[in-house]
Amino acid sequence: MPAEQKKPVVHLLWINSGLSCDGDSVALTAAMQPSIEDIVLGTLPGLPQVAVHWPLIEYGQGGEEFMEWFWKADRGELQPFVLVVEGSIPNEAIKKEGYWAAFGNNRETGQPMPTAEWVTRLAPKALAVLAVGTCATYGGIHAMAGNPTGAMGVPDLLGWDWKSKAGIPVVCVPGCPIHPDNLAETITYLLYQAAGSAPMIPLDKELRPLWLFGRTVHEGCDRAGYYEQGDFAHEYGSPKCIVKLGCWGPVVQCNVPKRGWIGGVGGCPNVGGICIGCTMPGFPDKFMPFMDEPPGAKMSTNTVRIWGSVLRSLRGFTNRTLNQEPKWRKPGRALTTGYQPKW
Repeated sequence: MPAEQKKPVVHLLWINSGLSCDGDSVALTAAMQPSIEDIVLGTLPGLPQVAVHWPLIEYGQGGEEFMEWFWKADRGELQPFVLVVEGSIPNEAIKKEGYWAAFGNNRETGQPMPTAEWVTRLAPKALAVLAVGTCATYGGIHAMAGNPTGAMGVPDLLGWDWKSKAGIPVVCVPGCPIHPDNLAETITYLLYQAAGSAPMIPLDKELRPLWLFGRTVHEGCDRAGYYEQGDFAHEYGSPKCIVKLGCWGPVVQCNVPKRGWIGGVGGCPNVGGICIGCTMPGFPDKFMPFMDEPPGAKMSTNTVRIWGSVLRSLRGFTNRTLNQEPKWRKPGRALTTGYQPKW
């Protein structure tokens, strides 16, 4: 019998030294569809063999031993690999000395290697660049107005029209933190693409996977029916639509309410939390102050309330008629169902 062919190895080089809280790394450990174990252990049919170089787990390697994988990639000795970036990228050009964020040491100078330099050096050599979490995708909290670091997302650093050597744009999976399954699913898609068994990943104009971010929070929200009927909550704890409490769900692209958070359970509005727009490029500045009724919501909710009152009345009438059994369901000697014997 011919010797069994080895699966091709795709390396995941994960840099989490941007400005962030590591919440996206932590979130991935909760993924279930698929889990990180499914990806790493190759339990998914057709998935290439994966070698993960991720600071969160590190497999017990020391600092220099771990960093050697990144230096190999820089020298062009590690192919193919997907570069995963977590955290926003500070602008290292706006100060005279020091650094905002770094990852390991530059072996030529012995000084810390800025995260921005790692990204710009490795991105051209990568099969794909995956920005995970809102900080890495669009800058997030660290990039809000008044910040001293000039922080930005990976597309801002590399360019929104940038493409990898495989022709793949920067892939952005936002969320603060990221949805565990959204990230795991995107990693899986890119691995299948690396194996030649998936087409080019479909992205929207903000570089988000289209099948994950193609619809709004509102379209998948458990409370959407209340909005349609103009029935709004005025205090927390109500099961009704929470737009008037500050929820941006009708205009924010995110699948969390539809998908649930872990194992299909949870999701911000589903459990009473307002949507603050954390998957959007304008977050947080354009969505503040939080917990205030969004601009334009008064006009839209007042319009919906008028229509909703008519709709509720009509539905109430129909509901009352449908909540009654047909009159022929009763005991007696006469058959009143309308049955006509054929012989």
